Amino acid sequence: MAADFASLVSLACHDLRTPLATVQGFAKTLLRVDELDREKTARYLGLIDAASAELVELLDLVSLAARIEGGRYNPVVRGVDSLELVPEGASGKGATVNVDPEAVARALGSLARAAARHGAVEVSVSVHGTRVSIEPVVPGAAPVVLGEEQKDLGAAVAVRVLHALGAELELAGERLTVTLPV
Repeated sequence: MAADFASLVSLACHDLRTPLATVQGFAKTLLRVDELDREKTARYLGLIDAASAELVELLDLVSLAARIEGGRYNPVVRGVDSLELVPEGASGKGATVNVDPEAVARALGSLARAAARHGAVEVSVSVHGTRVSIEPVVPGAAPVVLGEEQKDLGAAVAVRVLHALGAELELAGERLTVTLPV
């Protein structure tokens, strides 16, 4: 477990560098240039804001992983419709599940983004009662999305969160199904 967490921290450090470099680069540009038109200034500030939000999200993920690994994760579990936990535009019919809604919504979103980032250009999410399906998860991306290869911090933490809440993950072909607890 300690080696696994050390690997997760290493991954977090790697992932934090990209948004931090964006913030630093555009901040330096804004400091160096005497006059930027309003449009460029607004664009650069928007990129800095987005990268800063990504940094906060990554730090939240590392903190959550540490709480889970340390046995200090105290989920706020309540009954919620599974359709409320998936990205807008997902298809299907939900059912009541007992989960930490914020953590599960973040985890499912992270898995869908990882599937898209590491293989598929477009990913669909569908809900069938207590089951949420994400597809396609292409063969090369499957170990990353399932957190087996620690190359995506969001996916690695998502798998930990879902397991901590009693969810089950199953990959059949290119479909990842997450069964949420009732």
